[in-house]
Amino acid sequence: MLKNIIKYVLSLAVAGGLMWYVFKDMDLGAMWAKFENANHWWLVLVAVFTAVAGWSRAARWNMLLEPVGYRPSAFDATLAVFTGYFANQLIPRAGEVTRCGTLNRLERVPVNVSFGTVVAERIFDVLVLLLLIALAFVLEFNRLSDFFMDFFSSKLGASSSSNRTALLAGGAIVILIGVGVAWWFYNKNAAKLRQNALFTKVESFVLGLIEGLLSVRKLRNPGLFVFHTVLIWTMYLLSSYVCFFVLPESSNLGLLAGLTVLIMGGLGMSAPVQGGIGPYHILVSGALVLYGLSKENGLALATYIHGTQLLLMLLFGGISFIIVLIKSPKV
Repeated sequence: MLKNIIKYVLSLAVAGGLMWYVFKDMDLGAMWAKFENANHWWLVLVAVFTAVAGWSRAARWNMLLEPVGYRPSAFDATLAVFTGYFANQLIPRAGEVTRCGTLNRLERVPVNVSFGTVVAERIFDVLVLLLLIALAFVLEFNRLSDFFMDFFSSKLGASSSSNRTALLAGGAIVILIGVGVAWWFYNKNAAKLRQNALFTKVESFVLGLIEGLLSVRKLRNPGLFVFHTVLIWTMYLLSSYVCFFVLPESSNLGLLAGLTVLIMGGLGMSAPVQGGIGPYHILVSGALVLYGLSKENGLALATYIHGTQLLLMLLFGGISFIIVLIKSPKV
């Protein structure tokens, strides 16, 4: 219990420190004035996209539960998903456990069984995020390479575009060679390496991830599973994109900018801090500057998008939590 409290306090402290760093030189009054004059009607669409994404995630989750013998109702699964989102905003990494506990309360699905399907689901989401990052790099190579290489170029003296490209290509080659050497070493020394307890745990974890990815073959309708995965991430993309129209300074940004915000936001939200507070603002505002926004406008938009997502998760999650408390569990 004490360990969890310490983790929670540290997470809040890190988030608070990052937020201070991000906003310390900003005119908060001017930013608030932007929010007061924003076109908030676009939030209706954001709410619709958020609701559709939550329903689609519940439908996809049900598809993973069916092969292990459970078929919860779509409504109960959706309540569990949004209740998990609600918990995630309050306690980092509590959403998955809360989601499974909620489904157990409503449908008597064992927590250990549903948790295994949630892990498999998360694996697919990580894979999609990696694919989107690769796609964004292909479509927006110059912008994103500049974003990620600025720090390293200052350290390594690669100031010109050609030097940056050479450095990036060299890094990719080194990574590929490293992966190849690691794979060769693993195959040659696997039996000996398994005598190490840490290696055995890492190997089991990686094999479990692979097994989770391959589990889609056991589904009755793999195509529908892929459809829901695409639908979920399309809703996430559109939720970020329509927020561009809230502020006049960002209303001319296109879908590629939305894709960049989506992946940067995904990376920021994966940080082990409360609701991605801090990392999200740093990554998304920095990415928006690449599309011509000033630092102030980029941070204002990043704050607006993150705040909107937070409020919607608390709204939908809070309503779902109340319904779960009122609704009688099935016997």
